[in-house]
Amino acid sequence: MLSLVVLISGGGSNLRALLEASQDAEFPARVVAIGADRDAVGLSLGEEYGIPTFTVAYPAYPDRETWGDALLEQIRAWGPDLVVLSGMMRLLPPRVVAALSPNLINTHPAYLPEFPGAHGVRDALAAGASETGASLIVVDNSVDGGPIIAQERVPIHVGDTESSLHDRIKPVERRLLIEAVLDIANGHVDLKELSRS
Repeated sequence: MLSLVVLISGGGSNLRALLEASQDAEFPARVVAIGADRDAVGLSLGEEYGIPTFTVAYPAYPDRETWGDALLEQIRAWGPDLVVLSGMMRLLPPRVVAALSPNLINTHPAYLPEFPGAHGVRDALAAGASETGASLIVVDNSVDGGPIIAQERVPIHVGDTESSLHDRIKPVERRLLIEAVLDIANGHVDLKELSRS
């Protein structure tokens, strides 16, 4: 059974999808803790599903490295096999990435390497692209440039807004995440091998 710590900054829609999937006794992964860098709405899912939560609030620390060390200490306390960044909107310091890699994955609302960064959906619309997508990557110290685990195209419709497009990307992100966690748990995806290639 693969144990997961999921890190969020917002509502946790990907987290909810993982929690729903893990209600199935056959699903080979369980969320053991939910962490956040702020008082995120998605932390309420911990209470709903009986999962412990922790918050390592960024403003409480003098710099990103000190915050990262505190976050890493909290993560390590749960001994996860895999850490999932699920809408965590803060870049992890290099030593946190080094400590968790390659068992550290992230979803992104674009077809990487197209439109990396915090505004992937907005950037795709601004570029006048006809399609974008969703990607799941192994986190490294670049901005959304890590090895790609899975990705899928999503068409951009005439009249799409950032909100309407993101609403169509999110279900694809959730499906890719669930499928990848399954594949990692079943040994069909080897994150170490992927990170070496």
